[in-house]
Amino acid sequence: MCGIAGFFNPNKDFTQEKENNMNILDAMNRAQKRRGPDDEGCFLNEHFGLAQVRLSIVDLVTGHQPMIGKDGSKGFGIVYNGELYNTEELREELRLEGHSFDTSGDTEVLLKAYQAWGSDFITRVNGIFALAIMDTSKNRLLLCRDRSGIKPLFYTVRKDSDTVIFGSELKALLAFPGIRPEVDKKGLNEIFSIGPARTSGCGVYKNIHEVLPGHFLSCTLSGNRQEAYWKLESHVHTDSFEDTVEKTGFLLRDAVKRQMVSDVPICTFLSGGVDSSLVSAVCAEELKKQNRRLHTYSFDFTGNAENFKASSFQPSQDRPYVDKMVDFLGSEHTYLECSTKDQADLLFDSVKAHDLPAMADVDSSLLYFCSLVAKQHKVTLTGECADEIFGGYPWFHKKECFLADTFPWTMDLEARKVLLSDDFLDYLRMDDYVKQTYDASIAEVPKLDGENAEEARRREISYLNLRWFMQTLLNRMDRTSMYSGLEARVPFADHRIIEYLFNVPWEMKARGGVAKALLREAGRGLLPDEILFRRKSPYPKTYDRNYEALLAGRVRDILGDSSSPVLPFLDKKKVERFLESPSDYGKPWYGQLMAAPQLMAYLIQVDFWMREYGVIISC
Repeated sequence: MCGIAGFFNPNKDFTQEKENNMNILDAMNRAQKRRGPDDEGCFLNEHFGLAQVRLSIVDLVTGHQPMIGKDGSKGFGIVYNGELYNTEELREELRLEGHSFDTSGDTEVLLKAYQAWGSDFITRVNGIFALAIMDTSKNRLLLCRDRSGIKPLFYTVRKDSDTVIFGSELKALLAFPGIRPEVDKKGLNEIFSIGPARTSGCGVYKNIHEVLPGHFLSCTLSGNRQEAYWKLESHVHTDSFEDTVEKTGFLLRDAVKRQMVSDVPICTFLSGGVDSSLVSAVCAEELKKQNRRLHTYSFDFTGNAENFKASSFQPSQDRPYVDKMVDFLGSEHTYLECSTKDQADLLFDSVKAHDLPAMADVDSSLLYFCSLVAKQHKVTLTGECADEIFGGYPWFHKKECFLADTFPWTMDLEARKVLLSDDFLDYLRMDDYVKQTYDASIAEVPKLDGENAEEARRREISYLNLRWFMQTLLNRMDRTSMYSGLEARVPFADHRIIEYLFNVPWEMKARGGVAKALLREAGRGLLPDEILFRRKSPYPKTYDRNYEALLAGRVRDILGDSSSPVLPFLDKKKVERFLESPSDYGKPWYGQLMAAPQLMAYLIQVDFWMREYGVIISC
């Protein structure tokens, strides 16, 4: 796994200022070095600059990038962040067409696939990736992103020169001379109205965009054109329930097995829930065939055993179920704990990892856990995305979500407004912005003729989860892991699983009223029933009231600092009233876990982000 960056201009000769432009590529690499601590490289010619930092996982010896190839008089190059899960199938297909290979890695396979099949090569790829291909014969830069949006890829176009600049993270673009951390009204709405989510394709900073999942961006003399190579389609599901269970089980096992490919040892995150347990079970089973033992990790917070209080969202603690799974798998297990102080202190590193405010302590704690895992492993598999695909969240099941004409994980914007000044709220018009983004997403949902209103609404909620909520969690997983040089793989986000499950009717997904019943049936034989049918309990959170007090103190410090950049957006009296009793504002404002403490943590992140990045507000 890596970080990629570069620039392209079909009308400009970058070699005329070679030293300066090589320094720019080096600066872009340095900005993303945490994504790839093992190796780095830069390439520059007349119209192209390519840069990459590498985390060595596959083809440890000959996998250096940028990789430059030759095909007669045509010049090709690639920088690539990701993993290809059908490498051998594609390699064999290319060999049959007369291609030979100098390396054992997937980077060369991708480059040769482009040379053989043009931009259509991407439709044959199964993997997680963000990549840039240089084609000198066509004077074209091709930027591609995987179907599920697992790997990030940002870009901007300089209006003064038409230069296209791209990078795995926003910080790579900000390292390019002249690109400023400017935020306009739209960006402020992204932060305050829908954050920590982002509108698909939006980079929050002014004129910065992200290549959409399942799309490629073709940059040529005639302009820049973004085109979909994959989209979800709606069709009638004709398989019986028994056949659906069998196919779902096959797809899950196949996805996990493919994503175990690595030249370094792998591990898994194990929460004791059905999702991570299924992934761990398949990994353990495969490793046992090789006389190897799976290493698993679980996460919790210091003092949770004493402070835990059951709720409808978190009905039980994870630890007892983790213990059962460790015994069942025979895995080598490590229990990790995060303290209140670490969780709060790492709110700032979380911003640095995202270059934006993030999921508050839900993000900072995972950042901490990933930093510990990365000391022993470079690759982990997780159970992320199963809830979005199989319908595990409460908003899939609650009647009020069917009636709400908005995003089901944020049905009430009032909690977001509680600290903001009336003038700022009048300027933002939060309700209008959310309504517009929601309506635009609903308009994208692929309809199915003849579907009844209830199933059509479920399809909408499913699409919204894939397009919005899942993207936020995938973004979180990428940044928190890659910040410490850890590659996190998400088998449930295999595009074949998403395609198939999108059209499975709800009566199969939640058969008998059981959440994720289809997944549980598909997992029979892999797990003990008490794990397989355990009620969902989301990512753990701290129950230490001292954490809330610590955050309140830091918010008061912001209020007392006249230089604080976030102060113009706040109503001091509202904030002080909130700080007197934050628990009174306990309703989640994003998802299930982000309530009053997370609102304070998010405000702290916004303040730090504006200071650290020197954010410029353009109204």
